Amino acid sequence: MPGELRINKATERAINDLFRSRAESQIYLFLLRKKGARSIDIIRGTHLHPSTVRELLARMHTRRMIIREKQKNDHIGKNPYLYRAIPPLALLKRYAHELETRLNHIAALDSTDTSNATIRIQIQEGDT
Repeated sequence: MPGELRINKATERAINDLFRSRAESQIYLFLLRKKGARSIDIIRGTHLHPSTVRELLARMHTRRMIIREKQKNDHIGKNPYLYRAIPPLALLKRYAHELETRLNHIAALDSTDTSNATIRIQIQEGDT
């Protein structure tokens, strides 16, 4: 399909590791490829159980890993949400910040450093 995002297996594995949940990474990748979808489309596209998809969409939205927008609908009933993945760089920055925090907590445990020097681990963006 022209214009569709292609993601290789190594990138998929890296995203799986980042999310620590295969189902969440499937949803994120689906949304990234499709540039947004309704929950019913996600269910059909990922083949995950409907209740799993709905629960994970709510959790991922709360954790700001996806964006949801209310869709207007001319039919009687609820207006569905359209879900979109946050940009991969925003996801990486968030993950890098969380990793920095955890690593700094571990570095602070070093009781062999008697100089009272503070160790601070920081991940920085590089120029390419």
